[in-house]
This record gives sequence, C-alpha cells and structure tokens, in this order.
Amino acid sequence: MTAELTANLGHIEGNEHTKITVYADTGLDWVHAHREVLQDRLREHGAILLRGMPADLTVFNQITEEIGGSLLTYTERSTPRSAVSGNIYTSTEYPPAESIPMHNENSYSAHWPDRLFFLCDTAAETGGATPIADSRAMYRLLPEDLRERFAGGVTYTRAFREGLGLTWQEAFQTDDRQVVEDYCTANGQTFEWTDEGLRTRHVRPSFVEEPHTGAMVWFNQANLFHVSSLGEEVSEALLELYPVEDLPRNAFFADGSPIPQADLDAIKAAYDEVSYAFPWQPGDIMVINNMLMAHGREPFTGKRRTLVAMT
Repeated sequence: MTAELTANLGHIEGNEHTKITVYADTGLDWVHAHREVLQDRLREHGAILLRGMPADLTVFNQITEEIGGSLLTYTERSTPRSAVSGNIYTSTEYPPAESIPMHNENSYSAHWPDRLFFLCDTAAETGGATPIADSRAMYRLLPEDLRERFAGGVTYTRAFREGLGLTWQEAFQTDDRQVVEDYCTANGQTFEWTDEGLRTRHVRPSFVEEPHTGAMVWFNQANLFHVSSLGEEVSEALLELYPVEDLPRNAFFADGSPIPQADLDAIKAAYDEVSYAFPWQPGDIMVINNMLMAHGREPFTGKRRTLVAMT
C-alpha cells in the first residue's frame, strides 16, 4: 500500500491534544483489507472511528476479532454492566444524568484490555458522547510536583456488600470464596472477609511506559475511584454512614495517605483540557488503544445504548 493511499484512508478530528482518525462509509471487507493500517493507527495515535457501519452485533463481533483478536471476559468488575452476547456488554449502566469521569479501562487491575471497541446501537436524544483523552498529553500536562506525589502509585480500596455498589459475587463473577481469595493472592491484593461481605486493598501504578511508543502515560483510576467522584452530597452522606474502610471504593496515595482535593481538581482540569468528544451516530464503531486513550461518558437524555467489547 502506497503512502498516498494510506494518507487518503481517513481524516483526523479532535483538538491539539487528542485526535481520532475517522473512516466513513466502510464495511467488513474494507476493514479486513486495511487491517494493518488500522492497527498502525491504534498503536501510534490511539483511536479510530468507523462510521457508516450497520448497528449489527454480528458485524461488530467480526470487526472486533478482525482488529483485536479474541474478546475478553469482563473480570474484576467495578461498574454494573449486562452481557448482551458472549463477551459483548452494555456500557456502564449509570443513571443518564450522571457523567462518568475519564479513565483507562481496568487500570486499577493487574490485567487490562489492550483495545476497547464501542458500538453505538442507539444514539441519545441529547448528550451521551464517549469523550476520549490522550494519556500521553495527560502525563505531560500534569504538574511535576503532582506526578511526584503519585510516583509510588495509587492504593485502591473496595468494600463489597449487598445493596451498596457491587457485591463481591458480581465483581468477581463467582460465588466461591476460595476463587476470590486465589484471585486476590495472585494479583497482589490483600483481602478481608467481613460480616457484610469483603474488603480488598492493592496498589497499582499511576503512570507507566507504553510499550510500543515508549511514551509515559497517565494510567490509573484515582479520580474515578476516589469517593469525591460521587459528588459532594453523596460522598458526605456515605462518610456519615460508613467508616472510610467500608466505602464501596476509594483511592489513596501508595502509602495510604489521602489524596488532596486540589490534586483531584488538577487531574480533572487536565482531562477537561485534553479530552475530545463527538456526537454518536447509530452504527459508529470507535476503537481505542486503552493505554494511549482514556475515555468517559457525558450525561444524556432519551434512550442511549452503547455496547462494548474488549480484546
């Protein structure tokens, strides 16, 4: 394939920090023919949008396998989702009025997907975009002293119980306590069974080197896990009802000390600066390199159905 043809395959949308390569009026045969080009875009730029596809599960499954390989099961869950077909899931099922903070998928875990695939089955009446943000730009823009405070990583804590957040059975997809204990031990997590359920705690990096580009990337979910992400009213109510160790989830510095609100505000401000969002159209398939791109969700009205697969 010539450089000229490659250059004419798509166009770039975005802002100075975060860009996505758009390919319109494509199809499964086109994706198969240009598989290597698409993979190169994902390795270097981090995001592509296939526009004009049918909102069809079979086509979506074929494209995910063509570009990413075998689909992964959603393990060590932190948000509610429903299985649609095989390892294709609904996107996080949060109330429409809520936004979902920017994050890299499963960056709180020892294992994360390389590629994420989003299919717009039904576009919202208003809002509902899935913004993306370049993780390399995030690392560059964050103040150096903030990065130094996060250098040791992020401590993630979770408390599982009935009626508040996910149960441990939902999160680990098992009813067997031994399976959970084995998983925690194998993945560097401490655990404690309680009368209400389970507590876990572990430390993961806050930034890492992306292996293909060699760039440092901001790669964590400190801003999403932190209790303040639930909003002032909800977080204050939870802290009145439960001790810190019994919050459904929370985040701290690696040594267990609190993360100042000023640091969380700085992270949000950086995400606001680098993020890019576009209105979904039915049939859109967005593919992102999970280490190079964070993603979130904007509030919406009307019906919205976005499906997700991971490889």
